[in-house]
Order: sequence, then structure tokens, then C-alpha cells
Amino acid sequence: MTQTELAATFRALHDDLLVLPNCWDAASARIIQQAGAPALATSSAAVAWSLGTRDGNVLDRNLMLEHLRRIIAVSSVPVSCDIEGGFGDSAADLAETTRLVIEAGAVGVNLEDAFDRGLRPVEEAAARVRVVRDAADAAGIDLYLNARTDGYLLGAADFDDTVARAAAYLEAGASGIFVPGVTDLETVSRLTAAIDAPVNILTGPSAPPIAQLKAAGARRVSAGSSLAAAVFGHVERAARELLDEGTYTGLEGAHTWAELNALFE
Repeated sequence: MTQTELAATFRALHDDLLVLPNCWDAASARIIQQAGAPALATSSAAVAWSLGTRDGNVLDRNLMLEHLRRIIAVSSVPVSCDIEGGFGDSAADLAETTRLVIEAGAVGVNLEDAFDRGLRPVEEAAARVRVVRDAADAAGIDLYLNARTDGYLLGAADFDDTVARAAAYLEAGASGIFVPGVTDLETVSRLTAAIDAPVNILTGPSAPPIAQLKAAGARRVSAGSSLAAAVFGHVERAARELLDEGTYTGLEGAHTWAELNALFE
């Protein structure tokens, strides 16, 4: 498919429920696609960790782009890129980030409204959404802009503020709203009823089953960094078993060399 077709496909996936087990490198992307994912989305935290960097708007943009290109090169489904806060505080930096991820082949982005452990003023955050939308329009791609609002994630949960921010971001050009930090079904139902766009919920081990989140109105459910964290946890457990016990149960169920190699033919 062309990038334009991939963009249209990705947008249409939000008409029902899109489930995204987030990837962090080419291998995880290829395996997730092989498992049946109709689209891929990167996790900024997992990408940062895999490159030896802490999460939180400190990853070098060029490193992120190199990783993104590798992911897209092995994928045949739409790919959305987590651009955190935009890799730069200025509008020019944000527009350039948008242009570069589109040039790499991405058809979606996540953009956060958190900055230095707080939330940007809503007018400033909405203006940044507009910068991304204008840059995507200039590139000729109907970019799916998933505007993330972090009030619940930062422990400053305010339903009315979240809904007001969502409205401002949608007016500025967002395609959907991402509200990490909330999984209780009552709040999810209230948010999806109040926000006139697809709502993305961040899931994890303690979250309700996806079927219940769908029934509560979620139209996108993503794993964020949880899948990578689970993989890294397994690596540590298997390594400790090898080192401490000299046994191999942690290696059971692994793909064979031939299976993994075949993913990249």
C-alpha cells in the first residue's frame, strides 16, 4: 500500500476497536505484526530503554528516527510513532519532527501535553496540536494525530479538565484523544461519552479485559511500555536461572533460529 492508503487504513481501524501491542524495534514490530496486529505503534519508553536511554523526552530525535525507519522497513501495516512532547519546544522543532516521521513512512503520531512533570497550559498544548496538523497537511498525509492528555497519569485527575483539553485538541486538529492513567470502567465510560472522538486507553496487567474496555466505549487500547517491560522482565528471570541454577526453563517456548530468521526474508 502507498503511504496515503496506509493512512486511510489506520484511520478506519478506529471505527471499531484498535488493539495495539506497542513495539520498540524492528524485531518486536515484525513479531507483533506476525501475531496478527493490523497496525503498529511505537512506545517511546520502550524505544528509549532499548537504546540505553531513560524515558521522558531525553531520547535523541535522530536515534528515534533511525529506529522508526527500521520498524517501517520490516512492516506492511500502518505504523504510528510516539513523538513524546515533539522533540523540541519550539513550533519549528515540532513541525520538523512531524515532517521527518512522515518522511520515514509513519501515518500516525502520539503527542503529549505534559512538560517537566506538569501539564502545558491548554492553549499552548492546543497550539502544538495545530502545528502538527499543519505540518502533516503540508506533507500531504492525513496523519492520525492521537493527542495525549496526562492529567490522570500525573495523579492530577480532573474529569472536566480532561474533557476540556480533549475538545481544545480536537478543534486544533487532533484525530483522537489518549487518556493514560485511567482504566476504571465507570470513568472510561464517562470519558468516551463526553469526548467526540476515538478515545485511547492505556492497558496493562491490572486493567480490565479489552472486551470490557470496548463495551465502555474505548476505540483504541494500547499496551504502551508494558509489553517491553514484560519481555525485559522475562530476560532477567531467564538470565538469573541460567546463572544461579544452571537450568533452562526460562528458555522454553522460544522461537527457533529458523522462525526468527524467516521473519526478515
